[in-house]
Amino acid sequence: MHIFITGVAGAIGSHVAEAFRLSGHEVVGIDNLDSYYATAIKELNLRDVTGKGVRVIRDDLVTGDLAAHIPEETEFIFHFAAQPGISAGTPFDHYIRNNIQATQRLLTRAETLPNLKALVYISTSSVYGKSARGAEDELPRPTSGYGVTKLASEQLALSRFRTTGLPVIALRLFSVYGPRERPEKLYHKLTQAILTDTPFPLHEGAGEHMRSFTFVGDVVQAMERVLTHYPKTIGEIINIGTDNVHSTAEGIRTVETILGKRADIVLVPRRSGDQQETEASIGKAKELLDFTPKFALADGLAAQIRWHKDRLLPHMKEGQ
Repeated sequence: MHIFITGVAGAIGSHVAEAFRLSGHEVVGIDNLDSYYATAIKELNLRDVTGKGVRVIRDDLVTGDLAAHIPEETEFIFHFAAQPGISAGTPFDHYIRNNIQATQRLLTRAETLPNLKALVYISTSSVYGKSARGAEDELPRPTSGYGVTKLASEQLALSRFRTTGLPVIALRLFSVYGPRERPEKLYHKLTQAILTDTPFPLHEGAGEHMRSFTFVGDVVQAMERVLTHYPKTIGEIINIGTDNVHSTAEGIRTVETILGKRADIVLVPRRSGDQQETEASIGKAKELLDFTPKFALADGLAAQIRWHKDRLLPHMKEGQ
């Protein structure tokens, strides 16, 4: 298969690109190495990705020449690139540019590809809002600029399926963690704080939040299933996550147990737009993609912590 991946330097896109390449597919990826978080982490990801034989293009979906970048023979596009997070410091126009405008340009190029079997839009449980517990037909009620623009981009992609027949699939991911996790996310930030003996800021009330913490390896499995099950999923919205739910406090305790050390937790004010609970309803994923999550939280966190200690910290020291 000829596969094109956006956001190939990111936490999830890099893992998927590697897995596809190791399975013998031709994989091209694009990433603009946005400064939203340390580019040193993205460079580490790209070192691993290119080492597996993935061809990487460093350019921007909004301004780049997508006709030149996306090969004519492309059969699958996996669109991971996005403006992430719910930080109040991120200007709203960044979400519009990097989520909606970037998706629009990608769709325009996708419509010209003669061999395209599916464009997989990577959506998020954040589109559901404060409580993400229902099935895919649950009314979305996003509570953040991120959730609003991801929903808009998702529906923009599906509108092309409805009007032109572009083969679009939307996958809504739930609370993904694992090696290469972004530094502002829970387990990366917590692990770094414990390993460096620095305070860990926890938003008030966050300890009680319930999450379908989904290991990145299970997300990779779902993407691999798309390659063989896509005819049944064109035009569909599908939740991808685990139906095992844990509180944030439980996740923190698990990391502390693995590292054998308590975190120095400092409470900070509540964060606007945060989800109170996520619980992935994955009956549709099981039916259409034959998807079943396999990783327990403790096992996934152990893998993430090994990466953090063995790969990330030495790499960051190299860059000093």
